[in-house]
Amino acid sequence: MIDFNFFKQKSPQQRFLLILGLVMLLFYMALGTLLIFWKEIPFDITPTYRILFGVLLIVYALIRFYRLINQKDQSE
Repeated sequence: MIDFNFFKQKSPQQRFLLILGLVMLLFYMALGTLLIFWKEIPFDITPTYRILFGVLLIVYALIRFYRLINQKDQSE
């Protein structure tokens, strides 16, 4: 279950790290999606490895998001 009190950050540093974590989540998701669906990629990689690497990036982004949401408040 998501703890919505986590989003009520107390310090600017924690807010910045939350925003940075969300930006990196979007970056990894976009990069993984781009690798999966972009057929004319400018470097030589087999389609199987390209799709596997894209899926790996998306799974990594989801793990980072899960850890970001379930992170305990450091000040307590």
